[in-house]
Amino acid sequence: MSRRLPPPGTRPPVDDATMTIPRRSATPRPGSNMLIAALNPLGRTNVAEQGKKKVVRVESTAPADKGGGTAVADASAAPTWTPTPEAKRQAVTFRLIAGGLWLLAIAGEVFTIFWVLRQVPVNMVLLIILIVVIGALAIGGSLLWKQANRLDPASKEDKVRFFVQNQLGAIIAVIAFLPLIILIFTNKDMDGKQKALAGIIAIVIGGGALALGIDYAPPSVEQYTSESNVIVQLTGEDVVYWTKSGSVFHVCSEVPDVNKESKDGQIYEGTVAAAHTAGKDRLTKRWESEAVNYCGYTQEQVDAVKADVDAPANEESVEAPEETPAAE
Repeated sequence: MSRRLPPPGTRPPVDDATMTIPRRSATPRPGSNMLIAALNPLGRTNVAEQGKKKVVRVESTAPADKGGGTAVADASAAPTWTPTPEAKRQAVTFRLIAGGLWLLAIAGEVFTIFWVLRQVPVNMVLLIILIVVIGALAIGGSLLWKQANRLDPASKEDKVRFFVQNQLGAIIAVIAFLPLIILIFTNKDMDGKQKALAGIIAIVIGGGALALGIDYAPPSVEQYTSESNVIVQLTGEDVVYWTKSGSVFHVCSEVPDVNKESKDGQIYEGTVAAAHTAGKDRLTKRWESEAVNYCGYTQEQVDAVKADVDAPANEESVEAPEETPAAE
């Protein structure tokens, strides 16, 4: 006997005695993690949920009763930032090595000018080798000097020292190459092709040394003081986060930038001074949005921190009114 089909558009009868309800699989559906994250208003995840990167504490010994990680309740009463003893020692070491490299570069220039360029004929192979060596020494010294400046920056209050300390690598590059380039092109014992070859090589390497010697964003004591005050005012403690490959540090470990995939799979935690010691240039410029969107702080808290930190600078920028002479 054939089974009669139900009319189109109607549901077949269901036998309640034999009807079974399929169980929901224990495996979460694709995209369910996104829903869980959306229901978390603070954007925080525990280690099990994050499951990718480990937070590693970086210890740093800060000087007592000074900056470099002292928490304060009021930004106007905050001490001026000072480097940790470890950062100070590293900065001195880097500057001594940089100075030695620069002295060797200048010595190589003097040797090239007063001996190589006076030979008849000029030994082109030796000349080119010396130009490359001088450039390598100048660049190596500049990189170490800039690293030292990030560990122990100058203050903007002394504008001359601030400029010289931060741009000394560029100054050395000019001293090491400008006289040499001039004497190559004015040498009477070299023909046109030799002058062009040696001169172009010296210009290219000297220009590279100059470009790498310039500090386009020089650090300052004032910058580090402001960063420390922002972190302490906002979080109540001098703790920031960074990665080995990044160039800046962040307010908390939940921000996406520090959770991106990296070779070591680690997030580093430490003071502002420790972050600079690790080679991080500054606090991220997006710290306000990161604090609100990922670190659990409100916009009112961020605005209050900005007002407190900016207050001392605004007070200094306002000129005091001139006193009116008393009537005699």
